[in-house]
Amino acid sequence: MRAVAYYEPQPITAETSLVDINLPKPEAQGRDLLVEVKAISVNPVDTKIRAGAKPEAGQPRVLGWDAAGIVTAVGPDVRHFKVGDEVFYAGAVDRPGTNAEYHLVDERIVGTKPKSLDFSAAAALPLTSITAWEMLFHRLHIDIPVVGAANAILIIGGAGGVGSIAVQLARKLTNLTVIATASRPETRRWVEELGAHHVIDHSKPLAAQVEALGLGAPAFVFATTNSDTHRTEIAALIAPQGRFGLIDDPKSYDIMPFKWKSVSIHWEVMFTRSRYDTADIEEQHKLLNRVAELVDAGTLRTTLADDLGPISAANLKKAHALIESGRARGKIVLTGF
Repeated sequence: MRAVAYYEPQPITAETSLVDINLPKPEAQGRDLLVEVKAISVNPVDTKIRAGAKPEAGQPRVLGWDAAGIVTAVGPDVRHFKVGDEVFYAGAVDRPGTNAEYHLVDERIVGTKPKSLDFSAAAALPLTSITAWEMLFHRLHIDIPVVGAANAILIIGGAGGVGSIAVQLARKLTNLTVIATASRPETRRWVEELGAHHVIDHSKPLAAQVEALGLGAPAFVFATTNSDTHRTEIAALIAPQGRFGLIDDPKSYDIMPFKWKSVSIHWEVMFTRSRYDTADIEEQHKLLNRVAELVDAGTLRTTLADDLGPISAANLKKAHALIESGRARGKIVLTGF
């Protein structure tokens, strides 16, 4: 089967940073599905691993997590799916990725593809939907108010992949006032279209901009990016006893500025459940099915922004470069081989 991989961590500009290869078609065992991949999307985690994680000597590493496709075979213990089902999912970080014609994935982290979306639009959703949902409802518990705080959430990086879903979930499924950050005219329009009540500029100090809204100190802050850059501002603007969540990778993080406000700090990594085979791993199957229902009901929309064409090393290089530029909006998708 055709696939795209890398052998050595390199800058994306290097000729062999990603290469087209051929691999044996895998076989489904246990609770695995063998999925014929129809579309994928690219995430910042793809670029970080490609640039910094060295594969086993001489062995290719296939990246990619988001995928939408058709089940072509099932393991003997599969309960939820059958051959022919259309699915979408975000895979596991410690298994071969979705940048391949066929892919093995544990059914417990797979959802039924939204019926109203094609494969490309569906592939844009899984990783960011899981990340946003888990952060908002499983970590920050935004459905439980913070006494005395403004019933509001600040989402830093509202136009990115995760931010684009988080804005929708907070706006559509809660009564929170949603404040999102964006710094360019096109990204401001994007988050406004997704439902943000207010948009502020993350290239300027945040606390004064939040105060100027006249809402009071927000109960919740979700930093999808640059959490270290905005740390002091977040500590200043968040309500006492508020909840702060982050998903990026600061080299270090001093949480002492949050102590006197008794702010709780929450990490979210959507690969935790699959990596550690947690007792509640099947929550991701349920979560994705719920997302599909919300999409089909018109409550949520896909965050697909760009389709760069077929899955190939050349097109994946373009996607990685765009993400590394920091100017991506929504999700980047590749469709077919």
